[in-house]
Amino acid sequence: MHLTRDEEDGLDGKNGSPISTAYKILLSIGKATNAERLIPVEWVHLSGVNYNTIGDAGAEFLTRYSQEARFVVPTTINPMGYDSNRQNDLSDNFQKQQGKIVRAYEKMGSIPSFSCIPYELFELPEKGHNVSFAESSAAVMVNSVFDLHTNKESSLSALASAITGKAPYSDLRIDSTRNPKISISIDKELKTELDYGLLGYFAGKSVKESCVSFGSTISNIDMYKTKSLAAALGTSGACGMFSNKDIHDETITFGKEEEKSTIDELNTTDSGDVIALGSPQLGMYELEQLCKLMVGKKFSKKCMIFCARPTYEKSCKSGMAEILEKAGANIICDACTCLSPLLTREEYDGVITNSVKAAHYLNKSNGVSVCLKDLKSIIRDYTK
Repeated sequence: MHLTRDEEDGLDGKNGSPISTAYKILLSIGKATNAERLIPVEWVHLSGVNYNTIGDAGAEFLTRYSQEARFVVPTTINPMGYDSNRQNDLSDNFQKQQGKIVRAYEKMGSIPSFSCIPYELFELPEKGHNVSFAESSAAVMVNSVFDLHTNKESSLSALASAITGKAPYSDLRIDSTRNPKISISIDKELKTELDYGLLGYFAGKSVKESCVSFGSTISNIDMYKTKSLAAALGTSGACGMFSNKDIHDETITFGKEEEKSTIDELNTTDSGDVIALGSPQLGMYELEQLCKLMVGKKFSKKCMIFCARPTYEKSCKSGMAEILEKAGANIICDACTCLSPLLTREEYDGVITNSVKAAHYLNKSNGVSVCLKDLKSIIRDYTK
């Protein structure tokens, strides 16, 4: 793997230990992915922000690393575990450790976005430019929808890119890899955001390539369906991009049988104690759709809506937040459903959600049963 003189100096420790560590991470990844060189990136989005995801060891590493390390490119960060502006019953230890993580990222120079939908909150680089995104659904979205180039980064590899401004030139940063070699033949009608989430989850488990084609079926679908598809695809496998290019190479069929098998894996209860919406976090489009469905209705169960703080502030100005809060929703900023300490087996027997990504993590990580329904069905069944 070729390094420039400046990169070699950084690797050798001439610019400090944090930079040397970052280059060692990138060099290891580059060798593993057959990268010829490192290339500059314009924007980094970091995962590893929620204390539930990185634990004490991660919090301590970031605290030590932040004593010297500084970000050299704009760096946004993923949701943390809770909304620090709202009262909660979380343990003092959780809040203390979550605070250490946040302060470490702030000290290194992050933008405190606390969001998994940065592509909706910030001005994007020009199409074709390179970024480094660790959040799986965001990586799939910027590759597939906004034509930015990123691999599905880990929290450590993205952190190394934030410190150096570089990333390995491999996989989805190479144009030829972004051309799908395998397609999903869709043998059923797709109507709801949940349908597209189930398709994405199936594709992620079935496809071992970096890019998959869904053909013209995914042309002109709305933002809710697109985000559901991307999040589920990024959750269940290594695939980091989808395309609507029609190809005639290898094809895998997704029909009623495949959909049922996917539902059976994720849907683990017939109902639940709480409704959780926002994985990925809801944007203005989804909040608008939800408000239209909630006209004259109130939730009959506790409802948590997760969104980015700038989205919430916009919804307050537009009046949408008031509509939803009067309907009984709790709008939670800076967090999302995935690995949230707000949704535990001790607190709830089951969670009702329309998010396939949330269902995956609630079942496997939180140990909470999940009732999967599309948004319109949730409104129909759990409002009065």
